[in-house]
Amino acid sequence: MIEYVVPGNTDPRVLERSCQILREGGLVAFPTDTSWSIGCALSSKRGIQNLRRLSGERDERHFTLLCHHISQIGEYCSLNNSQFRFIKRLIPGPYVFILRALLGTEKVLDIRRKEVGVRIPHHPVSLALGEALGEPLYSITAKRSMIRREGSDSFYYEEPSASADERSLPPIPEEELFEGGWELEDIPGIALILDPGEELPRWVSTVIDLTTEEPTLIRHGAGPWPV
Repeated sequence: MIEYVVPGNTDPRVLERSCQILREGGLVAFPTDTSWSIGCALSSKRGIQNLRRLSGERDERHFTLLCHHISQIGEYCSLNNSQFRFIKRLIPGPYVFILRALLGTEKVLDIRRKEVGVRIPHHPVSLALGEALGEPLYSITAKRSMIRREGSDSFYYEEPSASADERSLPPIPEEELFEGGWELEDIPGIALILDPGEELPRWVSTVIDLTTEEPTLIRHGAGPWPV
């Protein structure tokens, strides 16, 4: 189901309906400043299971906590002064920051890595959705390969195999990304698509690891690097 929205003036009734879907374990697709994302409520175990089943990803770094304010990041991740200042300069924007997850966040997500990616996108619809929900969205980039997974019950959840370049995260091919919201209607499991009626760029975010001594580039995307 598509709900057309006005960026910067999203109907509160639409936001409330979206939040209800998320709290009940449903998945909602929404625009960001890069490409389309699909998310669930962080507090919904069912929603997290549905998102993982749909995604098929085995690398947890493909999943992101989408927040609407930097203070919210500190509620779920370990954030020192240096990391805070670095993130503050780049948000909102097309960046994902890898941080140490707090113990409570690890338990909620049942993750094997101690780190989690967080971002605050520069798009009024995704920010309004996160603010209305009152908690982070657990999200992943919408990809065309998800359409081919209809009927699959497989979960992504496995520790990825080690490799010589295991810290890098390859970009998602441009042809895998969507422009218009109507294209996501063929993805199974999405309960609602918030469509601003505009085509989005087929970009991915720049991923930066802040758990190392110095910020480390994991994937170069729409966000400029170095910063």
